[in-house]
Amino acid sequence: MIAFYLAWFFFGLAIFFVIVGSVGLLIMPDLYTRLQAGGLSGSTAVISILLGALFWVEPGPLTGRLLVLLFFFLISSPTASHIIGRYAWREEQMPWRRPVRWRRKP
Repeated sequence: MIAFYLAWFFFGLAIFFVIVGSVGLLIMPDLYTRLQAGGLSGSTAVISILLGALFWVEPGPLTGRLLVLLFFFLISSPTASHIIGRYAWREEQMPWRRPVRWRRKP
C-alpha cells in the first residue's frame, strides 16, 4: 500500500517538474538558460517517472530494466545538454546580459 502512494507521489513530482520546466522555457531570455531549464526539468521528470514505475511494478525482471534505464538516463541527459551548450558556445552564441542602468549620484 505504501508503494502505491510512493509511486503516485513520484508521478505527481514528474508532472510538477514538467510544468515548471515548460514555464522556464517560456520565460528564460536566452539559449543557455532555456537549455538549463529544459535539461534539468526533463531529467528530473523522467527520473521521477522511472522511480514511480519502480514502486508501481512487482519486483522481477522489469525492475532490473527500469534500473538500467534510470542509470542510462542519469548519464546521457546531462551529457546531451552539455554537448548542446558547448556547441552553442563554439558557434559564438552570446549569453544574455542584464542591461546596465547607470544612476546619477546626487
